[in-house]
Amino acid sequence: MKLDILVVAAHPDDAELSCAGTILNHIALGHKVGIVDLTRGELGTRGTADTRKQEAEDASSILGVSIRENLGLADGFFTNDSAHQKKVITAIRKYRPEIVLGNAIYDRHPDHGRASELIFESCFYAGLAKIETTNEQGNAQLPWRPKALYHFIQTLSLKPDFIVDVSGTWQKKMEAIRAYKTQFYDPASKEPETHISSPLFMKLVEARAIEFGSVIGTQYGEGFTVRKTVGVKSLFDVF
Repeated sequence: MKLDILVVAAHPDDAELSCAGTILNHIALGHKVGIVDLTRGELGTRGTADTRKQEAEDASSILGVSIRENLGLADGFFTNDSAHQKKVITAIRKYRPEIVLGNAIYDRHPDHGRASELIFESCFYAGLAKIETTNEQGNAQLPWRPKALYHFIQTLSLKPDFIVDVSGTWQKKMEAIRAYKTQFYDPASKEPETHISSPLFMKLVEARAIEFGSVIGTQYGEGFTVRKTVGVKSLFDVF
């Protein structure tokens, strides 16, 4: 299946927390959007890899994404080397997206910054014909380089290069986040409290979106950074 947009994220729930509104916006416009999670989030303090798998499936149903795939890389221990790059390259060539959305260029969680480098290099190398990969049937894949890579902003406060208005999809984004029942605030949970399970964390997520929204004159926004200058054909593409 060819996708218009592919979100590549280190952990299940990274996409929902950081760019679910943008995903929902583009699906509503008729674009095909998919998510590839690099790891199962198995090192998370709360829940298990199995519960995260079910929660990711539930969140995917809420979002309406065309595909969701997990590469099964080692949470906390994946590296930006040729073996890991080939797994990401294989996914990029499989779905042939025009745009890739990836983890923050650096963040509180070291997996996020490391994932951003892995995604960046894999997007470039996916376009090189001399790097050979095969699909599930064992057939050679053709080279494919996405036209653009944008990095969503996560925990740390980074200055966005552009902001997407997600006011119309905010409530559904929050519904998708809440699908990760083991990860976020639950007063009945007996599991240890973590940074993201605190009731203040959801307020932080909303506060960040309100801050970004205010910058562009809307209620809620999601911010992205770029590695190269973004070009437009018309001034009316910018507001």
